[in-house]
Amino acid sequence: MPSRTMKQVSVDVRKGSFAPAYLLHGSEVILKDEMARVIVEQALDPATRDFNLDQVSAAALDDEAVEALCNTLPMMADRRAVVIRDLDAWKRRAKAKSAFLRYLAQPSNSTVVLLVQAGDDAPDKDLAKLAVTVNCTPDSARARESWVRRKAEAQGVVLEDDVLRHLVQVTDSLTGASLELQKLAALPAGTTMTLELVGDLIGVRHGETNLDWRNSIMDGEPGRAVALLEPVLGQSGMSGVKLVNLLSATMAGVGVARAAYDRGGRGTALARLAMDSMREARPFGLGSWGDESSRWARWAAFWPESRLQRAVSHTLAADIALKSTTLSGEVGVLTDLIFQLAPAELMAAR
Repeated sequence: MPSRTMKQVSVDVRKGSFAPAYLLHGSEVILKDEMARVIVEQALDPATRDFNLDQVSAAALDDEAVEALCNTLPMMADRRAVVIRDLDAWKRRAKAKSAFLRYLAQPSNSTVVLLVQAGDDAPDKDLAKLAVTVNCTPDSARARESWVRRKAEAQGVVLEDDVLRHLVQVTDSLTGASLELQKLAALPAGTTMTLELVGDLIGVRHGETNLDWRNSIMDGEPGRAVALLEPVLGQSGMSGVKLVNLLSATMAGVGVARAAYDRGGRGTALARLAMDSMREARPFGLGSWGDESSRWARWAAFWPESRLQRAVSHTLAADIALKSTTLSGEVGVLTDLIFQLAPAELMAAR
């Protein structure tokens, strides 16, 4: 079955056009819940919703229960909806999954099934053949910022652009951003949301993010990178492995830009190529794609292929070391990595 965006599905269902089944997948739990809610609200009459909505875990379904659940007729309505979560359970319950695949081959005209896949795995190949897949992952930092802005405005929270970008940057997910917005909404009416206030409230100050740490390394500022280790590693959910993964993703992007630089690419043309590469790879955890592509293009001049290759080797060794060390040992491993990646001429002058 074809893949549809969240926006496309929202338009379809508001026009009364429903697929027999939707497979919701992607990294953002809150977006999967929102998409499921939109479809259910459009599919069911509020007056009879309680009679015609079933929400179950795949782990609770055997093959007979699957067939009964999906083929039950709606009560006093034209349509009913079924939401099935925890699809990983079907890896252990092959008969139940097979029964559902048989159902999808000849689905009921009066039932809309929503399959909510946990985690950030690719959509289940078997289910994707017979259900419309919907990727519930923002495709860019700008899309995440737009979502957060809408949620903030709905709660009466006014965020300036720099504050909004900081909030999006320091939260791992839209769920995390939503929780931080609740804190901001609880402040007294009229409170000015400054970078300092928001940074203190969410525990990550402006200029002390994982991206700031990464930038200091790529810009050849090892002293600043070392100084940022303690505040960055002290943030909730942050770890040395995450920092190394960020560096690895960055180096891969800069490598693409450097290859184009060696072929004569410069300026806006080089930044445009970096942006095209980002659109294709859709890396997660980076900043605004526009900002990132400009950085990749700028860093390409200072990171020749030989330096990048050495950096990748050192980064891989650090990743292995971090996975076998204690939390207290992370600073030492990362400090060594910072100086290993510093410009040779800077280290020679020490």
